[in-house]
Amino acid sequence: MSESLSSPEPRGIRISDADREQAAQRLHQALAEGRITLSELEERLAVVYAARYEADLRPPLADLPGADPAVGAAAVPDVPSDAPPVVLRAGMSTIKRSGAWDVPARLRLQSAMGSVVLDFCDTPLPHPVVDIEVDLGAGSAKLLVPDDATANVDDVVASMGTVKSSVPSVRRPGAPHFVVHGRAGMGSVTVRRRYRLAGHYF
Repeated sequence: MSESLSSPEPRGIRISDADREQAAQRLHQALAEGRITLSELEERLAVVYAARYEADLRPPLADLPGADPAVGAAAVPDVPSDAPPVVLRAGMSTIKRSGAWDVPARLRLQSAMGSVVLDFCDTPLPHPVVDIEVDLGAGSAKLLVPDDATANVDDVVASMGTVKSSVPSVRRPGAPHFVVHGRAGMGSVTVRRRYRLAGHYF
C-alpha cells in the first residue's frame, strides 16, 4: 500500500464533488466580476477538480473575497425559486442579444410570429444554470451557447413546432448549463454552438 492507514499524514478534511463544484462556481463568478482572466480561470479550475482535501481548495481561492472554502456547507440552489424571470417579448419583431450583455438567472421568451436570438458565447455567465422558459406561437427562439455548455430541452412541448439541440444534455461540473422548458406551438427552438466560417461566427 502506498499510504499507511495506521499513521496517515494530517492533511485535513477530504472534500466531496459538491465542494469542488461550489469552488468552481465561485471562480466563474470571479471571472464574471472581472477579478480573474479566462486563462487564470482555466488554471484554477484544474487545481479545484484535482483537489482531494480542504487545504487543496485554498490556493486557487486565496486572493478572492470570502476565500475560506465552506466544505460541507449546504448547497445553494442553482436558480433561486423566487427570482423573477426577465421577459423578452418579440411579438412579430426580432430580438437579439450578443456580445457582452447581462444574463439573468431566469429568462422568459415570448414570441407570436417573431424571433429571439440569444448569443451566450461572448458574455460572462454569472449563474451556473440559466433557466429559460419559452412561449412561442409561430415564432422562433435560437440559443447560441459556449462550446463547453450543456442544455436540457426535454421539457419543451411542441405541438406542431420543432425543438432541436446539438449540445449534450447532461450537466458537467464547471460548465454552464441551460434548462429550456415551455411550449413551442407552431414555432421552433434551436440550441447549438456557433458556426465558424472564414474567421466569422454565426
